[in-house]
Amino acid sequence: MNIMEKYPRSFSHIGLTVPDLKKAIKFYSEVMGWYVIMKPSLIKEENETAIGQMCIDVFGKGWGTFEIAHLSTSDGIGIELFSFLSTKTTASKFEPFKTGLFHFCVQDPNIEELVNEIVLAGGKQRMPIKEYYPNEKPYKMCYVEDPFGIVFEIYTHSYELTYSSGAYSE
Repeated sequence: MNIMEKYPRSFSHIGLTVPDLKKAIKFYSEVMGWYVIMKPSLIKEENETAIGQMCIDVFGKGWGTFEIAHLSTSDGIGIELFSFLSTKTTASKFEPFKTGLFHFCVQDPNIEELVNEIVLAGGKQRMPIKEYYPNEKPYKMCYVEDPFGIVFEIYTHSYELTYSSGAYSE
């Protein structure tokens, strides 16, 4: 396939490891409004089922069991929540300068209300809400954390609208 035949792939889902699956489902369904599309399930380390074999392939051996639930955003992006017996109660150290995933982003036109709900639910506001184009366009953003320390960002407008205008240029 040459470069002219390439096309942008769509985003399917993201997996998040949390220390308490029930609390995470409550936060993400009640605060973020995401739909629970598969209630919590217990996955066992075994070779008899496709999911057991797949998880051994991905996680290796020795994890025993874990719980998983699936949620969905309003635009159909999946959120997989994992809770392992060995999951620590706090998130890993925030290290955005190392290779790897350091945040995801959601969109809500009422950013002030969502940030407030996140804080009231035990999350954290990492910065003041900022405008990309002060006095020009109402595009705002803010970094927050869920109650488990997972960092994410909120935009008021779509990614395409925010960056197609050259958000960083003078």
